[in-house]
Amino acid sequence: MTEEEPSVGPSPSVTIETTKQATLATFNRSPSKDAMKEYLEKKERGELTAQKVDFLKQNILTPVNLTVTNDGILHFGDVVMLVNVGGKKRKCSALSINADINSLTRIPAPSIQAPCGVSAGKGIQACKRTAFIITSVDGSPEGSTLHFEQSFALKTTSGIAGGLYLTSDLRSFQKCAKMSRLQEVNLDDGGSFLSWWKIVHFDPQERLEYEGQPVPANVSVLIIHCKTNQALAVLGDHVLWTTYGKEYEMTAHTFLDSHKAEQDNNHWILCTCDPAGNGLVLPNQPQSASNNKEHTQANPGI
Repeated sequence: MTEEEPSVGPSPSVTIETTKQATLATFNRSPSKDAMKEYLEKKERGELTAQKVDFLKQNILTPVNLTVTNDGILHFGDVVMLVNVGGKKRKCSALSINADINSLTRIPAPSIQAPCGVSAGKGIQACKRTAFIITSVDGSPEGSTLHFEQSFALKTTSGIAGGLYLTSDLRSFQKCAKMSRLQEVNLDDGGSFLSWWKIVHFDPQERLEYEGQPVPANVSVLIIHCKTNQALAVLGDHVLWTTYGKEYEMTAHTFLDSHKAEQDNNHWILCTCDPAGNGLVLPNQPQSASNNKEHTQANPGI
């Protein structure tokens, strides 16, 4: 009886080579098609990163009309822009919403999610990103005068800016400014005591005299956080890379000079529109007689 010869299949080396070729062919073909399909679907829905950035900028940089202050005084309900005139290491900058695409939600309508950071942007233009509403926290009616040392809140405009409140709290290891590690300032929803601020005269020697007096618009003042008693500040030596370019870090920290007076990091101008119709009253423009000596003293170079 003859033994059956065993069947001879393909050699192991041939099988391995064929499998490799098939795998490579599949790898080269399918992922590229799937990736292209996914890309086109995302583009259709407006979900590409570049599209999200464009959408955010188009909406948050929408121009806003600041309040026209005919009497030269700030009132509750006024829409203002907070500007720091700069210093040795800083250019003129404005308090700004530091929102990126991760802060943005489109449901039910486009808006910024809380909490959201702030920064000091060098683009001095009145828009959704830089406009803040002086909001009452003590029952003062809208349109009434804001006084030195009176508590108030700073609220972003409605729509994409979200109606969020400028907020701060005591510094902790977990909660502090990212670069300087000083007291953090951000935007949050809900008007709690953490969002209460007050305005004081920039000159310590005249502070007591001005307590309880109306706050003039377009002059240098200090903005103090009520809970922590720290002044709103911009940091020229801490630069953030944001969606809008290089900007300065914001914090709540009082910087004192050798005479125990607050430094220009803490000097802010609550800018309004010019009653004459010339637009925004910028710090480097000539001031009218109603804007008294405080502005000149704070900014001798102007």
